[in-house]
Amino acid sequence: MTTMFAMTGSAFAPIDQYYLLQARQMQALSLAVHIPLVCFGIAFPAMVLFAEWRYLKTGDPLFRTLAKRWSNVMLSLFAVGVVTGTILSFELGLLWPGFMAAFGSVFGLGFALEGFSFFVEAIFIAIYVYGWDRLPPRRHFLTGIPVSIAGVTGSLFVISVNGWMNHPGGFVLQNGTAIDANPWSALFGNSYFWHQFVHMYFAGYIVAGFLVAVPYAWGFLRGRWGRYERTALTIALSAAAIAAPLQIVIGDWAAREVAKAQPVKLAAMEGLERTTAGAPMHLLGWYDGQQVVYGVEIPRLLSMLALNDPNATVQGLETVPPTVRTSEAVTGARGIPIGYGTLVAVYLGLAGAGTWLLRRLASVPIELPSAATPSTRELTPSRPQEGSRAR
Repeated sequence: MTTMFAMTGSAFAPIDQYYLLQARQMQALSLAVHIPLVCFGIAFPAMVLFAEWRYLKTGDPLFRTLAKRWSNVMLSLFAVGVVTGTILSFELGLLWPGFMAAFGSVFGLGFALEGFSFFVEAIFIAIYVYGWDRLPPRRHFLTGIPVSIAGVTGSLFVISVNGWMNHPGGFVLQNGTAIDANPWSALFGNSYFWHQFVHMYFAGYIVAGFLVAVPYAWGFLRGRWGRYERTALTIALSAAAIAAPLQIVIGDWAAREVAKAQPVKLAAMEGLERTTAGAPMHLLGWYDGQQVVYGVEIPRLLSMLALNDPNATVQGLETVPPTVRTSEAVTGARGIPIGYGTLVAVYLGLAGAGTWLLRRLASVPIELPSAATPSTRELTPSRPQEGSRAR
């Protein structure tokens, strides 16, 4: 695998990279804006369909009202996602033309298939939103299923390209150009695709669930405790509550794949300068080229998470030449989702257990001891006796 990365890097002759940082910042900003919309594209259609399914099953018009309102939001977010996704497509060609020219034949199939998913989603989301009062209820529900499927497949094909960029393969490099490309093997045969896709899928439900819950939780704080708010909040938080604990396991799976296949990348992510037994992990911080500064060190956690052994040896950055290292980088970023996801899972678990316990306690009849039971005479208000009226 190290040879493959070296071959990929050798495809590009040394050039002036004066604007490299600016290009990375522009690409990162576009991705930061677009990725939450991808999360809604994955999870939100399923949440809308669940609300409509409840309407078809129960006949309760509240679920229809909720699904119809959410579908309008879904359409608006889809439109914004089209714009941000188009910007990303242009940036790939304008900011990284050499990369696209050399390896476009390897991963271009992923973007082509994503285009088909996009058009299917665009067609059926329009039918779904504008067909509320024009189609029979069950037929209208069926038109929403392709929207949900296309949202997942679209992200799947893009993530396959991302998995390939993290773990390139499926081609032969000749004179700086990829030949004998096998796109199916490159995109779906690499070991990074599956854990990245599953990780993104559950992340979609966490992001969409919590963000949809925000306005209804704010309404609770302002005193709106109606049935509509309670129903909407329950559906949104249920989606996030199911995905959050599963994401911990999936994130651990992803980290172990990186540690096994690309130990130097793990060292770069964590700013681990020296090969260390019982390597610590840093929450936040800055790698200044020698060590992590301004970070909170958690002893032995990196060895535990990467190799399932708190005393295991983790490879450091000194194993690669200094000329191929970045001089300074933000590190500890992986600790943010780990810590946040763990806290969310623990909180939701405690909240669920507390709710179950309160309901159990509320259903248990309370009986007072016989000695403390007030008599009927004590509970009956006494009447004033005749002649006791003040004269």
